[in-house]
Amino acid sequence: MSKTHFGYETVEEREKARRVRGVFDSVASSYDVMNDLMSMGLHRAWKAYTVLVADLKPGQRVLDIAGGTGDLAQAFARKVGASGTVVHTDINAAMLRVGRDRLLNAGLVLPTVVCDAEKLPFAANSFDRVSVGFGLRNMTHKDKALAEMNRVLRPGGKLLVLEFSKVARPLEKAYDWYSFNVLPRLGRFIARDEASYRYLAESIRMHPGQEELKGMMKMAGFGHVDYHNLTAGVAALHVGIKC
Repeated sequence: MSKTHFGYETVEEREKARRVRGVFDSVASSYDVMNDLMSMGLHRAWKAYTVLVADLKPGQRVLDIAGGTGDLAQAFARKVGASGTVVHTDINAAMLRVGRDRLLNAGLVLPTVVCDAEKLPFAANSFDRVSVGFGLRNMTHKDKALAEMNRVLRPGGKLLVLEFSKVARPLEKAYDWYSFNVLPRLGRFIARDEASYRYLAESIRMHPGQEELKGMMKMAGFGHVDYHNLTAGVAALHVGIKC
């Protein structure tokens, strides 16, 4: 059995999938509150920028991978309108249920699918846009997932990867202190789960940096890839065009 990482631990690939699922089963009900607290609300601006860069038109088809509680799916649906389609997916059923309920409360009924990004159950050349927000770092085989995202995009289509990334060097010490001291305590008091938020901090450090991820996207078949650092690199939006 091949090895991979779960935060700073080295684990079997099957064990990582189980433990990641456990993390999101645990935090699903408090995920949105924690996002607001952890990022001081900045995640909303990052997602709004992602929607802006997506440059959606009425009638287009969007696949939202690791869509979780539905923030991006909801924003995309408003842009594509009744003539378009947004498919809201996640590998974690608990997160997807929370997202589906939020979307219904907002008056949106979207196709909702539990699926693995490494084995997408969609035909090639099916979507104008594919997005993955804060989910790529939890995938075991990121290269396979990126290749699948490329496969389901139409030529000229756009992949948007919004993810935590490598912060600017002058901020590294302060960011590390915040990540490993404040985040776990917030998790303990708000989500009653300190360990999951310690994993969050570790998983960010194990995730490829801006240039490495750009190279991975090119290897996956994207002809043009660029990235936009957000809040000094705390997050980055990578954009790939399928040629």
